[in-house]
Amino acid sequence: MVVPDASVVVKWFVEEEYSHEAKLLRDAYTNGLVDIVVPSPLPYEVLNALKHSGAFGEEELKEVAKVLEDFQFTLYELRGELATRTVELAMRKGITIYDASYVVLAQILSVEFYTADERLVRKLRGLNFVKHIAQFKI
Repeated sequence: MVVPDASVVVKWFVEEEYSHEAKLLRDAYTNGLVDIVVPSPLPYEVLNALKHSGAFGEEELKEVAKVLEDFQFTLYELRGELATRTVELAMRKGITIYDASYVVLAQILSVEFYTADERLVRKLRGLNFVKHIAQFKI
């Protein structure tokens, strides 16, 4: 089980640096080799990033929304311990609530968190479960 953030999932739909590594994670998931769990805002974040990329029109975004739904990720709502610890981490590390929610979910579940955001990896240095997507291996 792993927690990827939206920066990783976006790379499943656009060719960018580290898209290959991100797609390795996607393929591991679709082949049943790893389970993916995420905070519930992930689909919104992915669709928003793709919309703002300028590379996706309305119909393409609707198709991406369907693909994300079809993946059937386990989605976690921001409540209870996840909410409390997310706010604490965001304030302590100077990161967004969105970013903190992924990190804390991985921490609570004792699994690895993957991101393509090098700045975020630097800010979270010392948390050994935080990984850049370039480090993903099956």
